[in-house]
Amino acid sequence: MTAETAYHGEMGRQFALQATTSVYNAHTDRPAMLKLAGDVSGSRVLDLGCGAGHYAAELLRMGAGRVVGVEGSESLLRAARERLGDRAVLHRHDLEEPLSFLSDQSFDLALMALVYHHIDQRAQLLAELRRVLRPGGTLLVSTTHPTSDWTYFGGSYFAAERVRLPFGGEFALSYWRMTLEQFLGELLGAGFVLEELTEPRATPQAEPIDLRRYEKTHQQPHFLAVKLRSP
Repeated sequence: MTAETAYHGEMGRQFALQATTSVYNAHTDRPAMLKLAGDVSGSRVLDLGCGAGHYAAELLRMGAGRVVGVEGSESLLRAARERLGDRAVLHRHDLEEPLSFLSDQSFDLALMALVYHHIDQRAQLLAELRRVLRPGGTLLVSTTHPTSDWTYFGGSYFAAERVRLPFGGEFALSYWRMTLEQFLGELLGAGFVLEELTEPRATPQAEPIDLRRYEKTHQQPHFLAVKLRSP
């Protein structure tokens, strides 16, 4: 039976394993987001939807001073604890709810890697990010590329609807399909200032892992990643 849910239980365990080496996660989205992050030396970083801790581990390796991860899935948090030990502070929390346990202006950088399109209460979450980021702080967001969703699901490009994407044979991911106009409009409407936009392609390290997927990312867009500044 197909489970349409977040990354809980066995689905979370499978995703944690896949995200470690997969072309799309490890060699396309992750290097693009870390490149957008730039110099994080000494920075206070918030990793929303931190998953199995892959981004947090890299940010710490890059010199981040403090990393706080927030994740709703216990199975993913378990993998994050194994990966990070006591090097990061991890919270189990539903991102549909306010980040009331985090203080105002307490972070220099916030990261949402392939998380934003899963959220219903996006306006609330963006308002909370404005609150917890210091003035001039950085927000990094990646999402599925609108044209990739259009190519896969068909219908109208301008459809704004929840869709289901098969995962791992017995599961399905549920997320919001949205246009570029909607995606950027929500972020800019929340007061953030766009600084950089990229359409990530897989790095050369992905080629021997999965040549078909590597070439696919160089022929059609899969993800969209943006760097924004909090005013």
